[in-house]
This record gives sequence, C-alpha cells and structure tokens, in this order.
Amino acid sequence: MGCGIVLAAPTALLVVRLTGFDAGTPLAVPMALFPYAAVLVALVLGTMVAVPVLRSGWAVAVVAVLLLTHMGLLAPRFVPEGRHVPPDAFELRVATVNADAGAVDPRALVDLVRTERIDVLAVEQMPSGGVDALEKAGLGALMPHQELHPEYDSSIYSRHPLSRAGTTKVDTAWPQTTADVVVGGRTVQFVAVHTYYPLGDAERWTRDMDALTSMARRSGPDTVFLGDFNASLDHAPMRELIAAGLTDTHAELGHGWAPTWPVGLALVPPLIQLDHVLHGPGLAGVSVGEHTVPGTDHRAVVAVLALLPT
Repeated sequence: MGCGIVLAAPTALLVVRLTGFDAGTPLAVPMALFPYAAVLVALVLGTMVAVPVLRSGWAVAVVAVLLLTHMGLLAPRFVPEGRHVPPDAFELRVATVNADAGAVDPRALVDLVRTERIDVLAVEQMPSGGVDALEKAGLGALMPHQELHPEYDSSIYSRHPLSRAGTTKVDTAWPQTTADVVVGGRTVQFVAVHTYYPLGDAERWTRDMDALTSMARRSGPDTVFLGDFNASLDHAPMRELIAAGLTDTHAELGHGWAPTWPVGLALVPPLIQLDHVLHGPGLAGVSVGEHTVPGTDHRAVVAVLALLPT
C-alpha cells in the first residue's frame, strides 16, 4: 500500500509524458521533475527487492515495467550520437546566460567570455543598466558586434560582424533577438531565446514554444536557437521544437543530466535544465558544459559547434 502511494506521482508523470498533456496546462510545472520520478521508482524497486515482506512477485514485476518505461524515455539523452566531425571543420564557440534581470556579475561574465573564447553570446533578462555594466566590464572590447534589445529581453554579442539583425515578429510574449553571423564561408542564423514561464501562464508558454517551432521549420540547416527556454527535454512543446529540425547539444553528446536552474539557493543544487543550445543539421556539437556565473540564478551554457560539410 505504501509503495503504491509513493509511486502514484511517478506514474502520473509518466502518463503526462506519454500523452503530452503538459502542453498548455499547469502539468508543465511538475513535468520538469520527470527524471527524478525515475530515480524514485528505482529506489522503490530496490526497497521491494531488499525487504522480504515487500517482495511480491507481481508487484516487483509491475514496478520493474514502470522503471523500464521511464528509463526508455530518458536513456537516449545519455547516449552520444557519435556524429563524425571532420578535423578541419570550422568551429563556433557559443554561450547563453540568463542575467536574472541584470543581477549577473558583469566582470565574471566577461571573464567567462574571455576564458572560453566565446564567439557568440546570447544574454536573456538583461535590462539597460545591465548592458551598461557589461560594457564597462569590457565586453564590448571582446565582442564589438552587438544586437542589443534590453527593452524587450534578449541581446546578442559577437566577435564576428552581424547581419540581418533585429527581433522576431512571431507570437511570443516578447520579441526574440536574431542575427546572422558569417563564419567559415557560411551564414549561421542565431536566435536568442527567452520564453514565458509555465508557472506564470502555461498557455502563454506553450504559444511561445509553438512560435519558435514555426520559426525552426522555416529555418535553414545552419541555425542556432540558444537561451532560456523555460523547458526541459521532457516537455511536449520542447520535443515538438526539436522535432522541427533541431538537435539539443547536451543530448547529442550524451550529457543528459545538466541542470541549470536554480542557482544560489542555500542547500538546494540546480535541479532542472531550462537553458539549452539547439542547432540545425548543418552543425554538430563538439562539446558542451555549464558554468556558474555569480549573481544569476541560472548557469551559463557553453557549447562548441562544428560546421559540417554541405
């Protein structure tokens, strides 16, 4: 009886995961914890096997099936795709960070850009004061090409010249900033993403994700969507976005457990991955990692992307 009560939540999350009922509903909030549900099922199964009084054959079989179903949905993101990247392929070093309404330490962020040799940086939730602070900290010297939209939400910084820069006209809570970068003889389109959050309005969040999905369907192979999606790989709208022709760099490289939020809470580690680097089929992930930048409640994501031969 006790095990059944404990397993009620993982079972419910599994049903939502399989049906996509989180799209546009408050169920999107608990769905972010889906990987932890698998851990809970594994603990229950281990307890049932270890404690004789709980060791019912049919009950163990049911819980084992439940665990295998969870693991079947999670396992692919832990298996590297192993795509071949030619040794002479041109590489782009990109990063994204949610600046937490400008609370991010500007010097620390500039140090990250310098140390990681970032080519293109997307910054979300950066107001005008934060833009000024980054300029004073020296970001402009490292990344002189900029498309700044603190009046909306996101901005793009680059070592390389930008073209076709501006903001989107799609149905999102606020415009997304975009810009093209010509590198290695190719034009790569960047979209600095920040969606609404499902805890505030799940329907608005879903419309944001649907709008990004429409953009992705119209984009070419050399496209990078990076930023704070307020979504994990277990959310149905995120899976729809990826199915539109994008690849999540973490999953591509087998880094399936990379929580980026929240940061800075006492005794609470990052729990959920909300920040992603997604790319089109013209590129491949070479490496990806998370970096703590003081001041913000999100970890920055740094990825190295290679341009594949056309």
